[in-house]
Amino acid sequence: MNLLQALILGIVEGVTEFLPVSSTGHLTIVEKLFGLKIDSAGVTAFTAIIQVGAIVAVLVFFRSDIARIVVAWVRGIRHRELRVDPDYRLAWFIIIGSIPIGLIGFAAKDFIAGGLRNLWVVVVALLVWSVVMVVAERVGRRTRPEAEMTIKDALVIGLVQCLALVPGVSRSGATISAGLFRNFNRVAATKISFFLSIPALVAAGGYEAATQGSAVGGSVGWIPTIVATIVSFVVAYVAIAWLLRLVTKHSISVFVGYRVGLAVVVAALLLAGVISAT
Repeated sequence: MNLLQALILGIVEGVTEFLPVSSTGHLTIVEKLFGLKIDSAGVTAFTAIIQVGAIVAVLVFFRSDIARIVVAWVRGIRHRELRVDPDYRLAWFIIIGSIPIGLIGFAAKDFIAGGLRNLWVVVVALLVWSVVMVVAERVGRRTRPEAEMTIKDALVIGLVQCLALVPGVSRSGATISAGLFRNFNRVAATKISFFLSIPALVAAGGYEAATQGSAVGGSVGWIPTIVATIVSFVVAYVAIAWLLRLVTKHSISVFVGYRVGLAVVVAALLLAGVISAT
């Protein structure tokens, strides 16, 4: 991978990680257009590692919220009487909600890295989850703030997040939709999605860096990987601010047209033989 390709992939990751359009799906498409072997260990690891840049953007953007939640959690662990703090409970809900994707992601890692890295999978997932997003907007009452989150909400949203292991679904699209189905308002559903992304993506990126370091170095290269990670951080920070402003006034259904259009274009390229599915 050359540095221009790394720059472009970093931008793609940063723009799409938190928008409900599927960052993995976009990365898979662009990597394929670059002629990379999308189901190879090195490229799969690269895709996971550069997501850490976007997660650092979340940590920086929400540093005050995260510090408050962590402090409340530590205080609650030490002092029982402080466990009534909503931030203490929210910390536990983030931990609990992150467990399903950790377990399923680890158990099915070979299938995710191999069988699911297929552009037809991306096409179908883009279309199917677009329907779910529309239904979530129409069904959800959007009345609950994040402070009303319960353990049931955490488990439901955490389980739905597992569907984002399928390229094209979108982790943010899955968790925001689940939040809307649980009647959270859009801003609350989006913030919960951001918070749940931290353990999931840090764990995925860290695991791939630790176990597939030689594959990354031998195929993609560590310099392009680092460049893409830094670029994804900068771009993701801007994307987070933009998305939060957007959901205060608009439905996430505004992304459905783009998702469907992308699916149609990729399907046409596949049927025409311009690109292959794997």
